[in-house]
Amino acid sequence: MPASPSTARAINDRLALRLLQQDGPLTATQLKALTGLSRPTVADLVDRLQDAGLVRVVGESGSDRRGPNARLYGIVADRAHLAALDVRTDSVAVAVADLLGVTLAEATLPIGSDTGTRFAVERAVAMLECTARTAGTAPLHSVGIGAPGLIDPVTGELRNTAGLPAWHGGLVRELQQRLDATVLVENETNLAAIAEHRIGAARDRDTFVLLWLGHGIGAAVMLDGKLRRGASGGAGEIGFLPVPGTSGVPSSVNCDGGFHSLVGSAAVCELAARHGIRAWGSPEAGEAAQSPGENSQEQDPAAAFAVRAAVRAGTDGEAFLEALAGRLALGAASVVSVLDPGCLVLAGEVGRAGGDVLAARVAERLARMSPLRTEVRAGTLGGGAVLRGALFAAREAAQDALFAPAR
Repeated sequence: MPASPSTARAINDRLALRLLQQDGPLTATQLKALTGLSRPTVADLVDRLQDAGLVRVVGESGSDRRGPNARLYGIVADRAHLAALDVRTDSVAVAVADLLGVTLAEATLPIGSDTGTRFAVERAVAMLECTARTAGTAPLHSVGIGAPGLIDPVTGELRNTAGLPAWHGGLVRELQQRLDATVLVENETNLAAIAEHRIGAARDRDTFVLLWLGHGIGAAVMLDGKLRRGASGGAGEIGFLPVPGTSGVPSSVNCDGGFHSLVGSAAVCELAARHGIRAWGSPEAGEAAQSPGENSQEQDPAAAFAVRAAVRAGTDGEAFLEALAGRLALGAASVVSVLDPGCLVLAGEVGRAGGDVLAARVAERLARMSPLRTEVRAGTLGGGAVLRGALFAAREAAQDALFAPAR
């Protein structure tokens, strides 16, 4: 059935707003070309969106052009703010952005293993509130949280997972209760996949598998442009995957003996040490290697420094990189054989540190193990992918609520 006039207006307005978010600022003529709508229809929708306080004139197109057709329209980005949190086992990072995704303020809080649950939660909440004030006076509309562990697909709640700090669940509950904002929780690896899909290594791919390589190991499955979370939210818990080369098999409460035992940060550092590669922050590094270097990030896992050092070492690092690629291919081959994604992204701090050098070696190993052709790419966003993905999730939540024109 044809849409009613009010429904058609809402659809057109939403399309225009999305284009202004992604490609703006735009003139009315550009909106007409991108939407395929008539000039009068575009003029009407621009007037409606201005009256609703959603868009405004931000300039003119061309120095020698004047008049209504030259006006550039942009989203009112400071109508509300968005926040993103990357919750790790030993830290919390926060970023606050406007509705266009421009980061306005950010901070990181280390949390020691001996920190009490209540104290850790209070410190993390206080950091978010302080960062939001630093960003400006606009209210927080949506907060995206990336955390390790399982997210219940029905309730959206972070489920208790063995081995994770108790303050994780406490922080999520506290933010949901305290903030006058929409609070969304998503698995950190899924958020990284969203970010790599939108602005990173998988921008031209709607079907791919992302392998997260950081302190731990995880995977995210993107099929036809949609994340696949599984019946219990556990799709991608590849750390529990039984693989050869470990001392045992994983259990339902512990991934020791699984893929994690081969490619988690500690295992990679041990492998590096056996090949004479020193990782900053590891006991083998010694006092002479206690600085991460000017191009490194202090929050990177030690494995990222080992991989980066091996890449820089050239031929001296080849044996280690070959051994690591062999380990990565063991787990990746299982995923590729089942899903046939056509593309595998090595993401996280370690994936970015290995870059094209490591990706090429993994691709070569995969080609020997599987008849399914799979391109292997290095992630481009590193550990920052989780925060970027969380901001995208918060922005999507704000889209429907704030950019819904009145009918």
